[in-house]
Amino acid sequence: MTKTLLLDCGSGGRASQRLINELFLEQFDNPILRTLDDAAKLELSGPIAMSTDGYTVTPLFFPGGNIGTLAVHGTVNDVSMLGARPRYLTCGFILEEGLDLDLLRKVVESMAEAARSAGCSSCPATPRSCRAGPATSCS
Repeated sequence: MTKTLLLDCGSGGRASQRLINELFLEQFDNPILRTLDDAAKLELSGPIAMSTDGYTVTPLFFPGGNIGTLAVHGTVNDVSMLGARPRYLTCGFILEEGLDLDLLRKVVESMAEAARSAGCSSCPATPRSCRAGPATSCS
């Protein structure tokens, strides 16, 4: 894998698959994610609580966490405030072309650890890339 994110890493093609396999699947590995589908089929019953959110912060790393831990803990908190137990997370990433992949790895590693500590499994991770300039975000 290159040291910086290339624009084709968000195309849905080979570069996207390589990024998912070498980074996201390595950190969030579970049977649902291993199917490499763009969606997940979950067997659930009873009342369901769900939340989705998006985060952009500067700097990406700050005392006590980073954009990844903020995304996980913020979403887990939203579901928990309804009295529900968070079980699954979906991850959508809008990543700027040229992003340092070591930095992205640190964010994804911290997200995976935060999800495990909250007892959540990750479902599909969808990275998309954009030209340099727009904000890097994850949700």
